[in-house]
Amino acid sequence: MNGLAVEFENRTRAALDEPALRELLRRTLEAEGVADGDVGLVAVSPGEMAELNGVHRGKPEPTDVLSFPIDGARDLPDGVPRQLGDIVLCPQVAAAEGTPIAVLVVHGALHLLGYDHETDGGEMLARQAELVDAGRPEA
Repeated sequence: MNGLAVEFENRTRAALDEPALRELLRRTLEAEGVADGDVGLVAVSPGEMAELNGVHRGKPEPTDVLSFPIDGARDLPDGVPRQLGDIVLCPQVAAAEGTPIAVLVVHGALHLLGYDHETDGGEMLARQAELVDAGRPEA
């Protein structure tokens, strides 16, 4: 495989800038040293997000973003395509919280790579801020 393949699915009625989100996800992963692999980005309704959050985290309420890593950042044998996993976001929850979708995409990508803001003493959120700032268009 050559390059990052981003599979995008919008299961909501939210207007999302698919090309920009794909590019942000690619840039984020490349900045973290991941140049090849497959990753999914899915936008879901609050109901679907609550179901996912309940099943996978025991919290049956909607949240803004969940990540489901597969390979993460570990080394793989030559020729084995990297399956990074899926980032699932809920635009309606993000809007209610005032969180930009771009922040959630970066946040989710970092979780796919093994970052954990609950245990890393602020490393993930600092890196997230750097990557979101780097992705902003110049004024």
